[in-house]
Amino acid sequence: MPTSPDLSLYDPFTGMRFAHHCFLCGVPTPMPTDSVLVFAEWLLERYQLADLQIKLLDQSVLAYRDLRMPCCADCRQAYVEPLEQTVADAAQAGPAALRDLEGKTLFLWLGKMFYGVMLLELLNELDPLAKPLYPLAENTQLLRKLQCFFQVFQALRVPIEFEDFTPASIFVLKTAGLEDTIPFEYDDDLSTMTFSIKLDETVLITCLIDNGIVRQAMGRVYRDAQRPLHPVQVAEFKARVYYGAYLLNVVPDYFPRPTQPGDTQLVFDTLIDDVTREIFNPWENTGYGQSLQEMWKRWQIPYSEIMRDPQQPLSYLYDADGEPQTIETWEGKGTTGRPV
Repeated sequence: MPTSPDLSLYDPFTGMRFAHHCFLCGVPTPMPTDSVLVFAEWLLERYQLADLQIKLLDQSVLAYRDLRMPCCADCRQAYVEPLEQTVADAAQAGPAALRDLEGKTLFLWLGKMFYGVMLLELLNELDPLAKPLYPLAENTQLLRKLQCFFQVFQALRVPIEFEDFTPASIFVLKTAGLEDTIPFEYDDDLSTMTFSIKLDETVLITCLIDNGIVRQAMGRVYRDAQRPLHPVQVAEFKARVYYGAYLLNVVPDYFPRPTQPGDTQLVFDTLIDDVTREIFNPWENTGYGQSLQEMWKRWQIPYSEIMRDPQQPLSYLYDADGEPQTIETWEGKGTTGRPV
């Protein structure tokens, strides 16, 4: 007879059990081999990342090959490796195949990397090279968001159905090839739980715990972005997502329904407190301009140029009439476009 699936949930935040426990199920992982790469082997091989380095908040530096998270053999073989293989095959096929993946698959894959980086940051705070300016373990709001994220992230191990909601906003963009010279790029904002990764001509951007609110707010911009974009336009799109996530003023709550004998999955409901507070804090062009400046570092676009018109910050996605524009080569000339 087939065995019933394990529907038990794991909470690593009880006792802050992050070290030497499987990140998915919590069983002890005493051996260094009881781990998985945060950025999977196929990524390291395809983009020659193994020896490249990443700097953590405490100023310590690690090579990508050393970014690992504790994981038992069962979870690695049953859940992590099949997920990575599914995404690797789609990435090999191109942007359309990645866009066609189930939203839950992309959420779990992006979430696994984000959570892995977050785990490293939390563990490093226990014995830091230099104390971070804003320690994550002391940020109660961020820890609450991370707890909420982990509830739905357990869909990687536990059969979970999300009832009438999607946990995250996920965007899949395609770059234009003429001046797209960087095959791999990764960045994140831990405080807003936003994450972006570039795989050749595909760019995936996510706000991980917003129930799709940022994507809904970005609806028109995302529809207009369904065309090959110049890298400077992708950076502008990312600035809008990251700033929108920064303005988000609510954290979803998730509730698993009581199970009955014979159930083969959990069903999660969600609730957002949008009665006593606004969903987004007010948009301010000065703050958005700072987000643009950060994303446009590669092009060295000064803040004064971005905010030449304080009412309409510089835009490469839209022309002066607010219509989508195509850029083949960047010549340092942008237009003003209304934030959406």
